[in-house]
Amino acid sequence: MALRFKETMLTTFLIAMTPIGELRAAIPVGIADQGLSWWEAYLLAVAGNMVPVIILLWMLPPMSRWLTSFENPIGRLLIWRTNSLVERHTISVQRWGAWALVPFVAIPLPITGAWTGCLAAWALGIRRRSALGAIFIGLLLAGAVVSLVVQLSLDLPFINEG
Repeated sequence: MALRFKETMLTTFLIAMTPIGELRAAIPVGIADQGLSWWEAYLLAVAGNMVPVIILLWMLPPMSRWLTSFENPIGRLLIWRTNSLVERHTISVQRWGAWALVPFVAIPLPITGAWTGCLAAWALGIRRRSALGAIFIGLLLAGAVVSLVVQLSLDLPFINEG
């Protein structure tokens, strides 16, 4: 029983580390599929999503220099996404600084989240420590939204039928 619970926790934590799923996938999987309570899934997902944030904030500058130093699809994607972020968010970062990352990360939609928040922080020249705090706050909010939506959907009778 204890081993099963540890595997469940690890699954939720690892899903939260992925660039596509992040906590938007980890919390529903943790609650609905793995049987965790909402707060266990929330804490594990936020913690798991912070692991790549810490790595990315410090590794993006050297990784980007290397990836864009030769012709490759990942380097082209990085340049395209960076230019897109700079074009769309420069004004809000000039106005709000690192705080502009909070709603960007907190809204749990595709192409937003912690991974893209790290890329935006790097592209827009936000200091790492400031970005780390803003992204963490954004993840706390996103996790709360996702947890609430999952809990509400599990309580709806027409979803539970069948």
